[in-house]
Amino acid sequence: MSSNRAANTSVDVPRGLAGVVVTDTELGDVRGLEGFYHYRQYSAVELARTRGFEDVWHLLVHGELPDPAERADFTRRTTGLRRLPDAVRAALPAVAEATGHSGPLAGLRTALSLLGASLGFRPVYDIDADRRRADTLAACAAVPTLLTALYRLEQGLEPVEPREDLGYAANYLYMLTGSEPDATRARAVEQYLISTIDHGFNASTFTARVIASTGADVAACLVGAVGALSGPLHGGAPSRALDTLDAIGTPARIDPWIRERVLAGDRIMGFGHPVYRTEDPRSRMLREIAQQFGGPLVDLAVEVEHQVEAILAELKPGRELHTNVEFYAGVVMELCDLPREMFTPTFAAARVVGWSANILEQAQDSKIIRPAARYVGPVAPVRVPQAV
Repeated sequence: MSSNRAANTSVDVPRGLAGVVVTDTELGDVRGLEGFYHYRQYSAVELARTRGFEDVWHLLVHGELPDPAERADFTRRTTGLRRLPDAVRAALPAVAEATGHSGPLAGLRTALSLLGASLGFRPVYDIDADRRRADTLAACAAVPTLLTALYRLEQGLEPVEPREDLGYAANYLYMLTGSEPDATRARAVEQYLISTIDHGFNASTFTARVIASTGADVAACLVGAVGALSGPLHGGAPSRALDTLDAIGTPARIDPWIRERVLAGDRIMGFGHPVYRTEDPRSRMLREIAQQFGGPLVDLAVEVEHQVEAILAELKPGRELHTNVEFYAGVVMELCDLPREMFTPTFAAARVVGWSANILEQAQDSKIIRPAARYVGPVAPVRVPQAV
């Protein structure tokens, strides 16, 4: 296409594609002005309150919530995929040693590539819908096993083999700690996982869909999504929000600490969201879960939330800024004894299901995602100088 033709067909859009609709989806939506988001036709928060992880996974993959027989069959299929191929398991110590300074999420990129090659994943362009679905189920089931094994290896511990008699969240905690979790903590983590499975066309989900539009295999799509999630502006905030609470320390320090940062124009981690203009519904639910545990950390978090909103109303009138999912997610995970370096990997253990559903949906469209850029460099063409 000539430059003139490209210029005539180009469309200017906001920076970061903010608000730009790039495709249709049946998977869900985020309605930021209402403070509401959903998976297919159901409120995501209501699903987190009332259903188990496998039910919601089934909903995104198959388009409907399972009946008891379908739940049993789906659970049997996915729990049977948790164990890693021998070649992948044997390679994990080397992966953990090479990426240990960067954490399990960095190792997951390599491990997913190994998994896809070991299981014979083929380009989604070349396989039918059933095989695509099978590949995503295998990848999603293996991600918690990969993440917990990499973490334990980095800590000098042996990986813990998965159990098929535990639900997705309980098995994740079991593989992480080596001990079966109590029901309260397992359910709290499960509700967090359900609430973060999908959330519109965020950066990592869009990345997965761009790669899927090329026809690449499921592992390649997921590796790209993990890379996007690893950025601190996307998936790295739960532990940073908890660091804010640590820095404040006591209720008496909240006001001066927050005022200093607001007046300096600094970002307060755990507050604000690019889509929501009201309270983040995930944060509301996680606050309730945290308050069921109670304790000094929860009391401090709630007081910080109240004072930040009050100080902003005073110093920045008209500026709405509420807690986002990361603020209370960090509190809940801390209360459930997850190490902070596993906060973002735990997010990935949930979001891999949403990524996979988006990969399956994108694979039905044969059109590659190929936007344009405006060239702003030196005027071309300029004669190339002869080499001296």
